[in-house]
Amino acid sequence: MRRVLLALCFLAGAGLSPAAAVGLPSEMLRDPAQEQRARDIGHELRCMVCQNQSIEESEADLARDLRRIVRERVAAGESNQQVIAYVHERYGDFVLLRPPFTMATAALWGAPFIALGGGLAAILLLMRRRRIAPEAPPPLTAEEQARLAALEDESAR
Repeated sequence: MRRVLLALCFLAGAGLSPAAAVGLPSEMLRDPAQEQRARDIGHELRCMVCQNQSIEESEADLARDLRRIVRERVAAGESNQQVIAYVHERYGDFVLLRPPFTMATAALWGAPFIALGGGLAAILLLMRRRRIAPEAPPPLTAEEQARLAALEDESAR
């Protein structure tokens, strides 16, 4: 019984996959070439609700609306750049999964390289510290040697 329930849960979950997000015939274009173009454009646009998914992968209502807009514009004969520019104009840089390099987005583009450089610098610094041999302690004075000998004699008893 447990296996049957697990299998049913698995099948139900498989039907909710992101690949099925645009599976409704009402959303799809009749021309397969236009549909593929619309999907390619959709993979370049971020879902504003999910934020880490393209509008093609998301099942949010806003993503569904954006997919509809993209498909309407593709069907109207607009180029990929025109469709992306239209959505970008309405929603700003954040809707693009690959935002353009501007002063406002410089931190987004530069942060990974800065983090990588900082990590490499930290690793090199740690390796350098381990490579340097520690200094030998200064030799004991006559007074310290006498005290050490006395302590050793005491502990031997």
